[in-house]
Parts: sequence; C-alpha cells; structure tokens
Amino acid sequence: MKLILSCLLLALYVTSYCQVTTGVHNIPHAQNLNARKDTVIESDTTKENKEPQYFYATLSTTAFVNTKGTFGNRFVPSIEIGRTYGIFDLGLATGRTNTIGKGSDTTHYIELRPTINIFSKGRFAEGLCLGAGYIFGAKQALLTEICNSINFNITERYAIAIVQGYEFFDGSNDNTNRQYMGLTFTYNFLKSHSTNLRRKRAALISDK
Repeated sequence: MKLILSCLLLALYVTSYCQVTTGVHNIPHAQNLNARKDTVIESDTTKENKEPQYFYATLSTTAFVNTKGTFGNRFVPSIEIGRTYGIFDLGLATGRTNTIGKGSDTTHYIELRPTINIFSKGRFAEGLCLGAGYIFGAKQALLTEICNSINFNITERYAIAIVQGYEFFDGSNDNTNRQYMGLTFTYNFLKSHSTNLRRKRAALISDK
C-alpha cells in the first residue's frame, strides 16, 4: 500500500513539474515567434502599399476631327515629359498646333498637363487630363484642354492609349475650339530590379 501511494505521489510531482516547466519556457517562445511573424507581415504590407514614382515620356499623334482642311492642317504631333506619382501624372508638353509652316496659328506651344487615373483594372486604365498652356506668336495664344484616355500597359515600361479631347484657343478679340482624337505612346523610365519597377508590376497584376 505504501509503495502504491509513493508511486502516485511521484507521478503527481512529475506531472506538476512538467506543466510548470512548459509554462515558463515554451509560452514566451511561442509569443516571440508570433510577434516576429506579425512584424514581418506588417512590414511587407506597408512596403507593397507604397505607390510607384518615376519619370515618363509620351509621344502623341493626334488629329482634329471637326475642322476643315488637309491632314497637315489637322495633324498635331507633340511630346510630353513628366513624372508619375502613383495615380497622378504631372507633365510638360510641347508641340505645334498643326504641321503647315504658314500663318500665326502654326506656332509652337507649351502646356502644363496634370492627369489623374480615374479607373484601373489590371493593365487597363482610364485617365482624365486638364491642361493649360501658351501658343507663342498666335493671336489666340491662351490654350486650355480637357481630354480623357483609355490606356493599355504593354509592359511595366511601355504603354499605349487612345485619346479624345477638346482644345480651346482664346485671344483678345475672338476664340475657337477644336475636338481631336489620336494615339499616344509612353515610355516609363524604370530601372531594372528597382523598387518602383516591382511596385509598377504589382499594380498591373493586382486586379487580375
């Protein structure tokens, strides 16, 4: 009988010792693992949510569709250099009002063009542009513009777009406006293996 009681007491002592040992050494270790895991996830999430920022260059080939004249009277080539801040672009454009070298309306212009992406889905996006500029030497020298575009990102660096918009020309005595449509080609200056390139790639595939 004494032997049985001694065995029971020994078993209880061993069980209590194991529980205390487990509680002292294992629980903090598990908490540390969870803490490190949560920190890593939070850090990665914060990093991925940052928007890409980079410079870009856009070549535009547009034509006015509600004016008379030859293609040279209505064709408008231009180039825009700017910087992207996530869904917002701020660019400076320059070009000519047409490609015929006669008349005061055939002069160079410079224009500030802010653009915002109002919708995006995978590689597709829709942009809204509001521009203001000046035509050098023209009677209607003040230029304002509103346009929208449907953009397709071929890769992280290359994109094309179909653009439709209106330009308004204002002078001291008169004013005119013209509607245009055209195509644009954009190159994004993204370095290989850069953080902004990874963020741009993530933005293109996030909604697929």
